Amino acid sequence: MGKKVKKEVEPPPKDVFDPLLVESKTAATVVLMLSSPEEEILAKACDALYKFASKGGENKVTLLGLGAVEHLLKLISHEDPIVRRNAIMVLGIMASNHDVKKLLRELDVTNSLISQLAPEEDVVIHEFASLCLAHMAVEYTTKVQIFEQGGLEPLVRLLGSPDPDVKKNSLECIYLLVQDFQSHAVVRALNVIPPLLELLKSEYPVIQLLALKTLEEISKDRETRIILGENKGLDCLLKILETNEFSDLHVEALAVLGNCLEDAHTLQLIHQIGGLKKLLSFVGDSTVPDIQKNAAKAITRAAYDSENRKILREEEVEKCLVNLLEIDNDGVKVAASEAISAMCENSASKRALGVQGIPQLAQLLSSDNEEVKEAAVTALANLTAASPSNARAVAEAEVIEPLVNILNAQRDRAVAHAATVLTNLATQEPFRTNIQGHGIMRGLAEPLRSTNSHVQSKAAFAVAAFGCDADARTELRNAGGLGPLVELLHSKNKEVRRNACLAVMVCASDELTTVELCRLGALDILEEINLSIVRKNNYSEAALEKLLDNNLSQKYSRMGYLSSSNIITDGFYDCGQIKPGVKFLSLKELSMQELTDQRAIIFINAKPQEDLAVEEKAQDPFHELTIVSPSISRKGSRERASSIVSPVEEKQELSGQRSSLSKSSTREKFAKKGKGKKEEEKMKEIVQVISKVQIEINLEHSHWPPPPDFILLDYINDASRTILPLTTTREQVVALAQFVADKMGGPIERDKLHDFSWELHISEIEFELKSNVVPIGKVKKGTFYHRALLFKVIADRIGIRCSLVRGEYNRAWNEVELVDDSPQGIAGLLLPPKKYIVDLMFEPGFLIKQRSAEADQYKHI
Repeated sequence: MGKKVKKEVEPPPKDVFDPLLVESKTAATVVLMLSSPEEEILAKACDALYKFASKGGENKVTLLGLGAVEHLLKLISHEDPIVRRNAIMVLGIMASNHDVKKLLRELDVTNSLISQLAPEEDVVIHEFASLCLAHMAVEYTTKVQIFEQGGLEPLVRLLGSPDPDVKKNSLECIYLLVQDFQSHAVVRALNVIPPLLELLKSEYPVIQLLALKTLEEISKDRETRIILGENKGLDCLLKILETNEFSDLHVEALAVLGNCLEDAHTLQLIHQIGGLKKLLSFVGDSTVPDIQKNAAKAITRAAYDSENRKILREEEVEKCLVNLLEIDNDGVKVAASEAISAMCENSASKRALGVQGIPQLAQLLSSDNEEVKEAAVTALANLTAASPSNARAVAEAEVIEPLVNILNAQRDRAVAHAATVLTNLATQEPFRTNIQGHGIMRGLAEPLRSTNSHVQSKAAFAVAAFGCDADARTELRNAGGLGPLVELLHSKNKEVRRNACLAVMVCASDELTTVELCRLGALDILEEINLSIVRKNNYSEAALEKLLDNNLSQKYSRMGYLSSSNIITDGFYDCGQIKPGVKFLSLKELSMQELTDQRAIIFINAKPQEDLAVEEKAQDPFHELTIVSPSISRKGSRERASSIVSPVEEKQELSGQRSSLSKSSTREKFAKKGKGKKEEEKMKEIVQVISKVQIEINLEHSHWPPPPDFILLDYINDASRTILPLTTTREQVVALAQFVADKMGGPIERDKLHDFSWELHISEIEFELKSNVVPIGKVKKGTFYHRALLFKVIADRIGIRCSLVRGEYNRAWNEVELVDDSPQGIAGLLLPPKKYIVDLMFEPGFLIKQRSAEADQYKHI
């Protein structure tokens, strides 16, 4: 038998450590293990940290504080796939924390995460790498990094992953990225539409929802909508709407279709497959406010295109929109009102909506929701634009009061459109009168002060619409609306400035409003505007002329011209040519100035005595005690007026006479009533006090109004008696010229014009009156401009059409238009009128052809 040999076992190497199971109950210890060189420890440590982080947000913060993120970032590129997988799992779960995302962004990890999306990587790595990117893509800067580092391509590829979590995370990341417009073209080039449509068939609602939201974003591009139609995406969306079990997806599917409706080509496709009819039917049957609201918004977007409006009109979309107005949801009412506004661009739709929708919209003006009121008034503004029938329907719906109230709302858009509706109604006289009765001008005063240019423009245009009525102008004036209106003339906005000019032009239709506008500086601003090629507009020149036409004194001073339609009335005065930038003073202000050696101010005031007596009585607070004696004749009054030294003395004389008459009449009254002597003496004292007060009042107002010019009144009466009976206008013009020259010093020889000392004569009158203001009747030696003014004044009173033109060097002349006799042998031939200058100086009554050497000589020599 052989002997057994014992086999010796070799001991293990000294540097090999026996396997050791390490357990730890502290996160800090496990984080330290992430520095281990052993794959198994690293894998187990990452697995433990994943479970720890999954338990709640506080644990994620703890790991962040322990520096786990920095260690994990190193491990996602580890050679061992298990270590790499477990590390990315921890980062993916931790990335939902805001502070973790911030640190990852600072450490610039997007490129490393994108590399984990490679096809050869494990599906779990795909899941958590895409999850981490989805968490980070909420921030704009990370979106840019993912886009610039080519992250979209692997994300789109992963939409075809067999793992639903990978699909969901990748899709969510893509959805966040495409919210930036620059990504749309890239995902379109990556052919994202087919996989997105495939995901609509997913058994997971969250994936379907994300796919629809992504489609909604990218279908805002026309190119994407075309691709969607080519891939039968419209059918897919309509099927979702027709499927009741997909009711949770209806809102988003409708939003995608809403984008598709914007494009005429895509809308045509939907229309051809019967989709539009289905869509409107679906909206009508739905009771979900969000669906109804989104449908109305989709119609609004579609209606911006004229071709789309025609298609929508064919499907009678108006009925659907009117029905939506009755839904008890403010958001739906707003969306439906906005859709109605858009559809109004189609004339047929406007008519249909006017009949069906105006009553409902009128009711919405009383809503407590400001957004609803704004949308409703906007719709009414579009419905009534260039539509008298709709304007009539709106007026009959009793909306005027709420519309005027909206003028003082806080929402600028509502205010602007309320002004527009009222302006549209004002085109019809009965409605304009009704609106004025509701205080429209008071309501517009505040919008005129708005800082919003759209509100300013519409408010000014409304003022122009209603300013043609005298009561409305008075209301605006009393409400303080003229000041802000004049301020709008300064606007840099072209439309605001134009409408303000129009409003000023319309409002300058009566003297009181014109005076106030001029006082506020409208004339100066308009002159400045008209000097600018850029700022002047169609109405600025007309507004200036209209202001001046109702303030002829200022017009003649500024323009040096009065047309035949500018009729000079009492109160007119000629203060000479005013220099640009110099304030134009009123006659009252000029009359209060000290006597100077400057050019005299010639004024016109030919009011009959009975008119003056009525005015005087109305201004006299004690007129009950004043009796005018019938024995005072008109002639006596005229003689007194012609010999007055100054307006002050005239007032004192008249006051004194009134006082004595009052005392006399009062004594007679008390005597007749049998009052005793005491009472008579007491009354005498009262009358004396009253007389003293009246004299003080007269002294205070001695410069205003100006004294009457009875001489001018006589001129007018004499001219009416002697000149009006003449048979032809030519004869009347010649006779009036001779009449004026006779009253102003007679004919003057040309070579003796310098000897005609009219300046000294005027100075003597000024000294006599102690005033720079001279009534024209006082002037007995008048030069060119005195005679031309007197000619114009009398001609205007007796019906002879003539203009007044100011020249240089104290020149002025009148122009008349006369028709010459027909040539002999051509009876009944109507010749055009010719313009003539009337000679009032050298050969009074001689008519000079306007464009002739004699005319130039008359103007300049």
